[in-house]
Amino acid sequence: MIGYIVHRILQTIPVIILTSIGVFLLVHLIPGDPALTLAGPDATPDVVAAVRTELGLDKPLPIQYATWLSHVLRGDLGKSYISGMGVWDLVMLRLPATLDLTIAALLLSILIALPLGVLAAVYQRSTIDLVVSTYTAIGLAIPNFWVGILFILLFALSLGWLPPGGRVDFSPDPILALKYLAMPAFTLAIPQSAIFARFLKASLVDVLREDYVRTARAKGLVERVILAKHVLRNALIPMVTVLGIHFGRLLGGAVIIESVFAWPGVGRLMLQAIGDRDYTVIQGGLLLLVTIFVLVNLLVDLSYGVIDPRIRSSATRR
Repeated sequence: MIGYIVHRILQTIPVIILTSIGVFLLVHLIPGDPALTLAGPDATPDVVAAVRTELGLDKPLPIQYATWLSHVLRGDLGKSYISGMGVWDLVMLRLPATLDLTIAALLLSILIALPLGVLAAVYQRSTIDLVVSTYTAIGLAIPNFWVGILFILLFALSLGWLPPGGRVDFSPDPILALKYLAMPAFTLAIPQSAIFARFLKASLVDVLREDYVRTARAKGLVERVILAKHVLRNALIPMVTVLGIHFGRLLGGAVIIESVFAWPGVGRLMLQAIGDRDYTVIQGGLLLLVTIFVLVNLLVDLSYGVIDPRIRSSATRR
């Protein structure tokens, strides 16, 4: 097992390096000049050039990247061009809010998708299957930001059950914190639950057709036992893969949803930084989110070895 873990970690290192290059280049494709933004619209060309030199933006991109990466490896993400605060401090202030939202949305999507996918697979071509298919079609068709606006109109403005936006910490009042979290989490969870339910149904249907399932039925095992002991376990690996991939989609989707609900997370911080041409904040936020996504997928890879030991042994033999 240790060899399998080391093998997967070594595979992750070049992915993170390539990711850092992509993040650096992507940010520099954003239109606008941060030096001009900082200097102000009335600044002379000499002043703008001086600001550009001070920020190191006058150097070739490979040198800028090498300098930036050397600071990142020391835990220094630089300072915001606008506020002057350290990027690490800015991102760490906002990261708990984004993780709260993303993890809550992921858990909700699993709780919604698991029973729907199982029911649709067990009762194929029935009314239950039709209801689940309708839900997944609607969940995939409607943009999540539009769902968020509908939630605000219904649950906040019309019914007054939930606050329209913002966030409070869990420590002083967990119930109030859950009320603030409910709408943005469900807004993110609905389209993901539709994807998970559809994928889980397809995976379960494939497993239900396997010979060992027919053999278990021939032995007289109860259908509930067959489903729990044989079918679900073998359908877990593709489902775990989808969960790992869509965790990144939830992180990305949180950028828009945080703006809709005034949620003070990393996504909202990055949108403000894009408007301000604050390169260091954009780079730091993007790099952190992508690194979290890569690490989550590393955990997904490691979980394969726990779910199916054959994968662990085949990986270590390479």
